[in-house]
Amino acid sequence: MPKIESSQRFKTAYRDLPPEIQAKVKKALRLLTENPRHPSLQSKPIQGIKGIYEARVDQNYRMTYERLPGDIVRMRTVGKHDQALKNP
Repeated sequence: MPKIESSQRFKTAYRDLPPEIQAKVKKALRLLTENPRHPSLQSKPIQGIKGIYEARVDQNYRMTYERLPGDIVRMRTVGKHDQALKNP
C-alpha cells in the first residue's frame, strides 16, 4: 500500500473545498491507498506531463498526484476538473 504525502498546495486547495467535497476527497484518498487502480478513481497519466497523474473525486472534481520512490504518492492539487488539470 502506498503512503500518501500532501503538498502544501494540496492542503490549501483541500481546505477551500466545500465539506461534502472534502468527504469525497477523503474517500478517494482511502481508495488510492488501498488500490491505486480502483475503477471509481479512473486514474490515468496527464497527457503531456510526465510522471503526473489525475484521479477522479466525483464528476466535477479531480486530484493530481505523482508517484515517488519508496511507494510514496505525493498529492499535488485538488479542485474542479479544469482548474486542477490546468496546473497539475
